[in-house]
Amino acid sequence: MDFLRATTLFFGLLSTGSAFSAQCLYVSSYHTGYEWNDGIERGIESIIDNRCELDKFYLDSKRNKDPDFIKSMAQKAMQHIEQTKPDVVIACDDNASKYLVVPYLKDSQTPVVFCGINWTVKSYGYPFSNVTGIVEISPIKQLIEQVTNTVDNPKHGIYLAPDVISQRKELELNKGLYAKQGIQVRPHFVQNMTEWVQAYKQANNEADFIIIGNNGGINDWDANLARETTNQFSRVFTVTNYEWMAPFAMLAMTKIAEEQGEWSAQSAMAILDGLAASQIPIVVNRRWNIYVNQQILQKSGVQLAPHIINKAVKVK
Repeated sequence: MDFLRATTLFFGLLSTGSAFSAQCLYVSSYHTGYEWNDGIERGIESIIDNRCELDKFYLDSKRNKDPDFIKSMAQKAMQHIEQTKPDVVIACDDNASKYLVVPYLKDSQTPVVFCGINWTVKSYGYPFSNVTGIVEISPIKQLIEQVTNTVDNPKHGIYLAPDVISQRKELELNKGLYAKQGIQVRPHFVQNMTEWVQAYKQANNEADFIIIGNNGGINDWDANLARETTNQFSRVFTVTNYEWMAPFAMLAMTKIAEEQGEWSAQSAMAILDGLAASQIPIVVNRRWNIYVNQQILQKSGVQLAPHIINKAVKVK
């Protein structure tokens, strides 16, 4: 089946009803309460409704980074799959693909829809005959444009984030894209809140701007302390690609978690209606939001372009 026909069939099937009761399994790489994945989950639930029974399994690999722990959780997830035999598996974020889909479900009879994988699926070898999904792309190029417009001749940025797989991937992508503009980005990876505060203060004295990464993986994260720190010590331009980190940065351009969940659930419904996963093209997200934190901007003295301020959501 060619791409056009497959795509037409895909969207046509989304509107049809299902004549049978089905079971869908959502496998999250992380845990309930992690904001990004909670958003994806909301997106899934908004589409699935009563089309299938939604089962959930959490690998909890953001709070527990030991590979042996993650492998054991993936084995338990596979045992759960063998016992419950879901009609479709929705695998969210990198570790669900790395530790569950690739070793256990590749080219199997179980259809899989992945989501939340950052930038590229090359390391996982996708697509497989039974796998499709949506790749998570951050609006980094758009943020770079604002950095070069806001900072006078920027040469050196710092990427502040916890030391986890997804953030190392994000670092490499940021480094490569900023390097094309003659800007060096180096990491400052942290393990806990104390290190995050120290690194933030230090970065304001060393860098031309700061990219604030995710906070997932900082188990003792303290939002109040982060607000106090950014309000008091911000001297250089700070940006982020994460919506829930907008209260701690001057400018945020963010992906929309619900988009990942909605697309995944729509694809799962199409599979339940008879479309093979291999007939659904792998796509990337197409939407993002803009947030401005005027309180930090005013205290720092950084001047952001008026047209960005005017069209952005104001963070309180």
